[in-house]
Amino acid sequence: MNEILQISDTFIEQNTVFLELVNELKKMFSNNEVLVPMRHHHDFPNPELKSDSTLLLMPAWNPSKNAGVKIVTVSPENSQFNMPSIQGTYIYLDAIKGSVRAIMEAKSLTVKRTAAASALASSFLSKPESKSLLMIGTGALSVNLIKAHASVRPIERVYVWGRTYEKAVTICKQLSGETFTSIPINNIKDKISEVDIISSATLSPSPLIFGSYLKEGQHIDLVGSYKKDTREADDEAVKKASIFVDTYQGGLKESGDILIPLKNGILKEEEVKADLFELCSNKKQGRASSKEITFFKSVGHALEDLTAANYYYEKYTNE
Repeated sequence: MNEILQISDTFIEQNTVFLELVNELKKMFSNNEVLVPMRHHHDFPNPELKSDSTLLLMPAWNPSKNAGVKIVTVSPENSQFNMPSIQGTYIYLDAIKGSVRAIMEAKSLTVKRTAAASALASSFLSKPESKSLLMIGTGALSVNLIKAHASVRPIERVYVWGRTYEKAVTICKQLSGETFTSIPINNIKDKISEVDIISSATLSPSPLIFGSYLKEGQHIDLVGSYKKDTREADDEAVKKASIFVDTYQGGLKESGDILIPLKNGILKEEEVKADLFELCSNKKQGRASSKEITFFKSVGHALEDLTAANYYYEKYTNE
């Protein structure tokens, strides 16, 4: 039996080149060879904390090449334990033999592939000359989203907002060695009307991005609010923007950012412009004009996990 490799978060953190990962995702979304069933999404009660947790099972197969499944839990109250809300493991398989090639800690794999998917979308949807970014949220995704966006756009200035100003300061310190300037802010509305790109990664149950603050030409990147009854942007933002999703399979069914406007008649399914499969294969257009406001909702997709797992497996075995 072949040895099962253990690929740690440390290895993933130290061996990520975002532009490489973005290009790998673009290739896989464009060739559409990976088979991905609808992920299992189970909420289970956590009475001790008076808050539900979520179990996600995300399998994918690239026939005769590779396969894998991610097992993830999301526990919104983990901050009180000084732990990330997302915990998980990725099992990377040989698709022909069915044997396990590697087990990877899913924390870094997930945030890296999520950030890379947002950057991939931005490469189609944000203005090429975008130089400023507002990051809403200070969790594990925030630094990665900022770096990923900066890999595809000439970002010069980043503003960071969190539930506490101190957390925003911490994120900015982590980015002190980057080519762009990072500035913590106290209020979202102080900068939201000024920036080219707004990226939000929070567990907020109610909107933090209001359409009344948006300006022409902005790109909105939403990767938080993973439940059907939660959202990060309000109806006015939806009305003003051209809507895009990572995939129709999950994007139209799993997050309140899309589901709530659909249910309320603010948005119709046919008004969703494209998903990443269509953008990457050039079947549909991304940004149509410099004045257009673009709105990208990501809920995650197992193709992204399998692509990232293969990316890190190849790096690990070719060292």
